[in-house]
Amino acid sequence: MAMTRRQLRIVNRVCWTVALGVVAIPFAFPFLWMVSSGLKDPSEIFGQPSLIPRQWELSNIADVFTHQPFARQYFNSLYIALGVTALTLVFSSLTGYALARLRFAGAALIGLFLVSALMVPEEVTIIPNFFLMRWAGLMDTHWPLILLPVFGPQGIMATFLMRQYFLVLPRELEEAGKMDGLSRFGVWWRIALPMSRPALAAVAIITFLNSWNLFLEPLIFVSSLDKFTLPLALSNYTDPYGSPLWHLQLAATSLAVVPILIVYLIAQRQIIESFALSGVKG
Repeated sequence: MAMTRRQLRIVNRVCWTVALGVVAIPFAFPFLWMVSSGLKDPSEIFGQPSLIPRQWELSNIADVFTHQPFARQYFNSLYIALGVTALTLVFSSLTGYALARLRFAGAALIGLFLVSALMVPEEVTIIPNFFLMRWAGLMDTHWPLILLPVFGPQGIMATFLMRQYFLVLPRELEEAGKMDGLSRFGVWWRIALPMSRPALAAVAIITFLNSWNLFLEPLIFVSSLDKFTLPLALSNYTDPYGSPLWHLQLAATSLAVVPILIVYLIAQRQIIESFALSGVKG
């Protein structure tokens, strides 16, 4: 008996789900292995790959926090990433809106400068930034980890993304706002910003992820153990001879990815929509 159209759709969906599940296995296995290895005895980690520990070592989680001030380091990464994300959203949306809507002398030159700055490797600017932060007395503080991403290549990329998104927004709504007496800032705040939530979500998650994973800047500018961020803390799980304590590193890494998963699950739809629309015009 021939299947109905609804049954065909169900079968097609099931087939696609199974196919995607099979394709996802090579990508999911390393992550699942990392989580399970963080709960294994060190001698079991590099044996035969297995997702189920022979003996569950839940004490590894507690040892992560007793080996070094991991809770403090976790908080450091969290508030730095949130601060960088908030400042980047403010400055990139303001600058992106100005470049997309305002006509002033030198606008094209500023746009060219921003795009050119994206081509400069981060390692090229780390030495001038080091001398700048030392001159400002900000060494061994978290200020370089907040200011440099906001006003560096990461902030420039966010500005470029916001500019591209503002370019595709209909001007008629903004003109209506001006007729109602809104200032330029009011149009940005009340009309342009609420309509750009997909782009803001994309900028937020990309900025949060980059700040959360930042390693080079903390390595250069931070030296106190209690001021370490997570990437530095993860590399500090070693024995007295300098050999890695893999069970602690993997357990700590499993804890470190939790905020990233939460942020992505919340904003993934907005991110896809933003990337789809950001290149339509401009």
